[in-house]
Amino acid sequence: MSTLDLDTSTAVRGSSGRAAKTPPPAARARGKRGRLGTLAAHGTLTVASLIALFPIAWLVFLSLGPDKDDYLHPERIWSKMTFDNYTFVLRETNFFDWLQSSLIVSLGTTVIGVLIAATTGYAVSRMRFPGYKKFMWVLLVTQMFPVAVLMVPMYQILSELQLIDTYFGLILVYCSTAVPYCAWLMKGYFDTIPFEIDEAGRVDGLSPFGTFVRLILPLARPGLAVAAFYSFITAFGEVAFATTFLLDDEKYTFAVGLQSFISEHDAQRNLMAATAVLIAIPVSAFFYLVQKNLVTGLTSGGTKG
Repeated sequence: MSTLDLDTSTAVRGSSGRAAKTPPPAARARGKRGRLGTLAAHGTLTVASLIALFPIAWLVFLSLGPDKDDYLHPERIWSKMTFDNYTFVLRETNFFDWLQSSLIVSLGTTVIGVLIAATTGYAVSRMRFPGYKKFMWVLLVTQMFPVAVLMVPMYQILSELQLIDTYFGLILVYCSTAVPYCAWLMKGYFDTIPFEIDEAGRVDGLSPFGTFVRLILPLARPGLAVAAFYSFITAFGEVAFATTFLLDDEKYTFAVGLQSFISEHDAQRNLMAATAVLIAIPVSAFFYLVQKNLVTGLTSGGTKG
């Protein structure tokens, strides 16, 4: 054997006399994607974001066209963009009356609906009274009836209570829609809160209602945020009930006010687009206030049934 071979053999062997081994390739950490997977995920999310944002961008673009028929020839809008539609809506229509009515109805539905849904969900989650399971299913069954079926009996009930053309009557109608879903949501969220917290409150001398208000509600803030957002959106964008139960022009909500731009033979779509953009501002502001708790509330509320 040559000297070169001996030197090579000695270099390959370690200080302990054992042959050195080539280290195995590092395994990819669990949950990490390769470069191709990352690019595919980012590309998919980018395309999905563009699809979601396109209708909003298109609505804003159409609102800048001065003519009602610009939607038929959108390429002409580039050369004559203007904010006159927004000026007309804010100055020449009852926009601020619509805003006031929409906020009164939406916030009223949110406060009353969340209060009823939270107490209902907590009672079913913590208390075992006769028929508590059937009660929740009854709430779910009420969501199966279409609006057209509920319109006539609700109108008769509100008429007998003299609540036609009142904010409170419309709020009660919207609560009948929002409360069943929110009660199920809150019940699922309360199930995730340990029962030992209730027992600790009782030991400290709190009443059941005191335990609910002082201990449970602060922990259920994400679930309350989701219920509040759902109730607000339900009332803010609803059309059928508001059109039927509101008769005074000054009490119209946004959904009803938009119909004033449509007549039997004409439709001012440019003004409708501008109004729709302005309508989105309060909803976006409300979403911004509760968005920190939305994801947590939606995921946690579905962990237990």
